[in-house]
Amino acid sequence: MCGIIGYAGPLSAKKIILDGLAQLEYRGYDSAGLACFDDNQTIQIKKSVGKVTSLQSLCANRLEDSHCGIGHTRWATHGGVTVENAHPHQAGNVTLIHNGIIENYHQLTQEFHLEDKLVSQTDSEVAAWVLNSLYEGDPFTAIQKFLPMLQGSYGFCILFSDRPGEIYGVRNVSPLVAAYTPSGSMIASDLTALIPYTRSYFVLPEYTIAKLTAYQICLYNHDGKQITPEYSKVNWDSDAAMKNGFPHFMLKEIHEQPEALKKTILPRLVKGIPDFSDDGIPDTLFSECDKIQIVACGTAMYAGMVAKAIMEPLLRIPVTVSIASEFRYEQPLMNEKTLTLVISQSGETIDTLAAMRLSASMGSKTLAIVNVKGSTIARESDYVLYTHAGPEIAVASTKAYSVQLSILYLIACRMAYVRKAFSLEDAANFIQMLMDAIPSMETMLHQTKTIQELASHLISHSDVFFIGRNLDYAFSLEGSLKLKEISYIHAEAYPAGELKHGTIALIENGIPVIAIATQDSVFAKTISNVREVKARGAYVILITREHAHVDAELADIHIKIPEISDHFTVFPIAVVLQLIAYYTTCLKGLNVDQPRNLAKSVTVE
Repeated sequence: MCGIIGYAGPLSAKKIILDGLAQLEYRGYDSAGLACFDDNQTIQIKKSVGKVTSLQSLCANRLEDSHCGIGHTRWATHGGVTVENAHPHQAGNVTLIHNGIIENYHQLTQEFHLEDKLVSQTDSEVAAWVLNSLYEGDPFTAIQKFLPMLQGSYGFCILFSDRPGEIYGVRNVSPLVAAYTPSGSMIASDLTALIPYTRSYFVLPEYTIAKLTAYQICLYNHDGKQITPEYSKVNWDSDAAMKNGFPHFMLKEIHEQPEALKKTILPRLVKGIPDFSDDGIPDTLFSECDKIQIVACGTAMYAGMVAKAIMEPLLRIPVTVSIASEFRYEQPLMNEKTLTLVISQSGETIDTLAAMRLSASMGSKTLAIVNVKGSTIARESDYVLYTHAGPEIAVASTKAYSVQLSILYLIACRMAYVRKAFSLEDAANFIQMLMDAIPSMETMLHQTKTIQELASHLISHSDVFFIGRNLDYAFSLEGSLKLKEISYIHAEAYPAGELKHGTIALIENGIPVIAIATQDSVFAKTISNVREVKARGAYVILITREHAHVDAELADIHIKIPEISDHFTVFPIAVVLQLIAYYTTCLKGLNVDQPRNLAKSVTVE
């Protein structure tokens, strides 16, 4: 969970690396460093704790003549936040940066007698010393001996002190992308670092070794045979990774949701209903399964829970949603008749990838929903549906959530149609209601005054509770996650009907309760639960559809979404809940885009 960048070429390596690290800060960081060959072809290392700006200050007026180097932003896994633990790590002839976790680093420390050599607490430095022990002048031979010794995940970029101008990259699970550009050769953990220089890139295949020089990138398989990389093109430009006048990336990305939904939905409609022919997905994938297994983490999992509530009653087959990190330990019941839906914004989420591999090993067909072309999950799944959200820079996911939902709704509709649960007219009506949800999102984007008012109340409390029933409960789970992860307010979501079974004991005078009541079938029951918390002194923020009849005294703040069908209220509600989290965090004076301890892509277990 870090940022990696490497550059070899005619331009200033220092500038490109520092600029790239700044672009990668959103992935999560606590320290940063770089290593460059200077004009004497000696490797110089600079490291600092904190933001990339600290590293930039440290490097001022230094390494101006460097044309080859690597850089890293660290998110601590092994060892505290110190300069010693920051990357790059140098061991003899080897200098490297690392994304991932080496699980057997203790054993390697003992096997190679490294106890007296280590100056950090990291598994990464252990890896550097092991590789140095194997290095006898040939990088390929050393790396080929090195990799089988490692247990865990890794993305390495490596410099050898006697090979100036060369960078070596290799990975297992942890992402690395690379490109040869008019400005030179580049490698990074994320496309955002490459976009200012090129829109063509390739994902480094696992266990292959990339050699970068100023003039070319050569790719070699595990047998040492040179292979041709498979290039892809980015369908967005560097402006998409800029704030473009918004104060924060998160607010920009909230506002981008309506357009992202259109880009994701419209290309997949034929005669008004979903058609996945251009995605290479046959209808038999949907007609021949007798169970759906959804695996995902965090926000993506909550999108899956909404999908379950939509799919199960519509399709009349079991739909199970599993947290990807727990899935492997559940001994799941699945076979060749199970369709596994795998949801990941980055396509590199390590727990989700492991869950997908387990599903495949049990005979299940896998269909991935991801935002990054060429990502590991996209490449390894049987089928893939790309969301077209463009880059999401803020750590708190917003537009990724809504486009994941839109894909899941398209799948639900197509499955209902091919399984005869929907007629052609039913499917077309379903899609029309989905499209109607887009302007309802745009309407809620303008409710900032009301949302800022309620946010001013939330900031004085350490706890906030969300309640809802059925689909509204599924929506509230994501709302509570958004609030807690960026405002640091303890927020929990509860099924409204469970209040009397214990959790109502937490309600006291003035405590905020955000109640969602948009489902006709359970509306009266939810309102009854709202009365219960109001009677105990709760400060009630009620979200209903526009024409819902509610006594004025029931809610301290009443937010009304446009009148749309029950199944589609998640889209305008998502905007409301995201804005609540956003403005609460702003009023607390916190870092909206980079909340503490969190990283954008979770690539370690």
